[in-house]
Amino acid sequence: MKKCLLAVVAGVGLIAGGALLSNTKAAAVKAQPTGPVFDADGKLKLPTGYRRWVFLGAPLTPNGLNNGKAGFPEYHHVYVEEKNLDVYLKTGSFPEGTVIVKELTRVLDPTFPDGSRSEPSGRGYFNGVYNGMDVTVKDSKRFAKTNGWGFFNFGHHPEPYAEASTEASASECAGCHAAYVAKTDMTWVQFYPMLRGK
Repeated sequence: MKKCLLAVVAGVGLIAGGALLSNTKAAAVKAQPTGPVFDADGKLKLPTGYRRWVFLGAPLTPNGLNNGKAGFPEYHHVYVEEKNLDVYLKTGSFPEGTVIVKELTRVLDPTFPDGSRSEPSGRGYFNGVYNGMDVTVKDSKRFAKTNGWGFFNFGHHPEPYAEASTEASASECAGCHAAYVAKTDMTWVQFYPMLRGK
């Protein structure tokens, strides 16, 4: 009888502990800030949790196809929060406070001059190590001079990235976006099937 009672008490304790741990994890996930977070100096803080956002796609312009001089030779893994994507899909425009993360990855250990390699699936380009992050933030008042979007660079190198970033000059990023994609909310929507229809 005592063994049975001890087993029941132990089982209840495990269930209660598991429920507490589960609730603690859920609270931690909910506690992550959404939208841009700026410090007292106006620098954008490094976004968190973005790899769990909606993945829009990963364009690639490798050096091997650009005479060894591609402007952006890495994969561009692009993420946006689901709530902001939902608004875009309904209206064709991202809402204020939207954060779009572009995390870069190098191509995986090239074995051919064009930067490709062979794998069981065939010859091609494959994701290698993380190699930097660029972030855009929509805030029409704060970034009025650059069509309502601010552009930030957290480093073009392997992790760890910078913890905060100042806004990039218009000549670094916004100018190109304004010249080519001003009509599509300053975003290269043509590269992402999910966005192209709008």
